[in-house]
Amino acid sequence: MKKTLKHLFSLFAVFALVFAIGTEAMAAKAGKTLKNTKKKGFVKCGVSQGVPGFSNADASGNWTGIDVDVCRAVAAAVLGDAGKVKFTPLSAKERFTALKSKEIDVLSRNTTWTLSRDGGIGLTFNGVNFYDGQGFMVTKASGITSVNGLNGVSACVNIGTTTELNMRDFFNSKGFKYEPVVFEQADEVVAAYDSGRCDTYTTDKSGLAAQRTKLSDPTAHVVLPETISKEPLGPVTREGDENWSDIVRWSLNVMIEAEELGITSSNADAMKTSENPAIKRLVGAEGETGAALALDQEWSLRIIKQVGNYGESYERNVGPDTPVGLSRGPNAQWINGGILYANPTR
Repeated sequence: MKKTLKHLFSLFAVFALVFAIGTEAMAAKAGKTLKNTKKKGFVKCGVSQGVPGFSNADASGNWTGIDVDVCRAVAAAVLGDAGKVKFTPLSAKERFTALKSKEIDVLSRNTTWTLSRDGGIGLTFNGVNFYDGQGFMVTKASGITSVNGLNGVSACVNIGTTTELNMRDFFNSKGFKYEPVVFEQADEVVAAYDSGRCDTYTTDKSGLAAQRTKLSDPTAHVVLPETISKEPLGPVTREGDENWSDIVRWSLNVMIEAEELGITSSNADAMKTSENPAIKRLVGAEGETGAALALDQEWSLRIIKQVGNYGESYERNVGPDTPVGLSRGPNAQWINGGILYANPTR
């Protein structure tokens, strides 16, 4: 009996030591941003000043959109509650300064991943939540049906964006004359175009579809068929805190992989009994994925239950049945002919 008790005490001591080591390792892995976020109790998220379907506030100040959902996923993973997010609307010109000065901790604001931004100004891009491309919108009354008819136009655009640079490259490569009409805020661009101050409005095609819903007569305008650039849009963090960047990256990956595996906000709990190891890992029933991020075991389950998978977010915010009305296109899962692809959560 004494030997048995001694053996049990020894096993208990070993388990206690392993738990202590694991807890210390998790604490050591936790970065400064994660610690500060837990201390203040909310995620500081930078968003647009209003792009329907991506990040837009209603009359009561409630934010919705696929960019908003990225920050909500991070809050669910880190704080256990997708609602614990403080949103800061930012212009294109001020967004990177706000991130680097720690006014925000995540920038989820239809921002294009480029080499100069990723490697040149101290930013870390953490995946793509929308594959896009730049286009042009004109009035149907203009009679313009192709970008080849844009010679000599005035073009409304946001200053300090890749959109502005792409527009310049496009017109120069065509040898077209044009007059840029630039504004800092997106709503200023939309209002100027709607009032006739410019002949065309250019931005990402998703943005054109979203902003067209704000025009006085959306049916009087058309987005030209050509796409003049690649615009992979995704969440951004500061360089220097790999743990926090990992959390943002893998929160997005969870949403994408959950859709691929058929895990939804409504069936996530039931999926714990699945025989598929990949599904079990994603709903916290197998493996220790949370420890690698200094999070608990159900971090990914909370994301799926509280925010939904990528497809759920897409359909309620920008899908065909919304005012924005976008088909999945390249944002369909890779197994369905698109290019949306997440690294395995294991």
